[in-house]
Amino acid sequence: MNESRKTPAAPAKIDPADDRPLVRAAQKGDRAAFRALVTKYQRRVYQLAVSMLKDPDEAMDIVQETFVRVHRYLPSFKGDSSFFTWTYRIAANLCLDASRKKGRGERVEIMDEVDADIEAQMDPPSAAFAGPQKAALNEELKEKIEEALSGLSENHRAILLLRELDGLSYEELAKVLGIRKGTVMSRLFHARLKMQRKLREYLDEDAKDEEEPDGEGEEDRR
Repeated sequence: MNESRKTPAAPAKIDPADDRPLVRAAQKGDRAAFRALVTKYQRRVYQLAVSMLKDPDEAMDIVQETFVRVHRYLPSFKGDSSFFTWTYRIAANLCLDASRKKGRGERVEIMDEVDADIEAQMDPPSAAFAGPQKAALNEELKEKIEEALSGLSENHRAILLLRELDGLSYEELAKVLGIRKGTVMSRLFHARLKMQRKLREYLDEDAKDEEEPDGEGEEDRR
């Protein structure tokens, strides 16, 4: 599949439920239907990739490879998850692979299943992002957020971007990242905690230090 190397245009409002007829048509060989799916999601995939990899050219490579794989495996797509979730899983895995090959990010701390106390803290969205939004982000703070994100491990960066910016549910995150829901909550908790710590001096918050839960185990990396 040959796609343009220019940065994808901003997408219209996305409704994954609208994908079913396009997917069915594309599976039958309708090229126009497949192009419509690419057009609908290529910008979202690009935004994810460039946020994770910090390299526009590399992000475009991820977009290309994502939709090459989507095209290749579309006939076997069963619709157990939405096309949106399935495509994002392909893109996220490609980004994680690319990041790991270059040794980016810090080591991911390992955690076991989280308990109810942690789950209760997961909503509303994290103070690390809500605080800056309330304060009408300035350029310096935007840079600090980018710097803090780039300092996270690839797993933490991915889950924050997918949850906070793309709004994926816990169930969607579990499917996209190929991990258990409990691991999603654990990983998201620690990613938010790290962002809060990295941004605290810039957010002018007097938040008390949060203690991480006791107990360590092997985090599900599937």
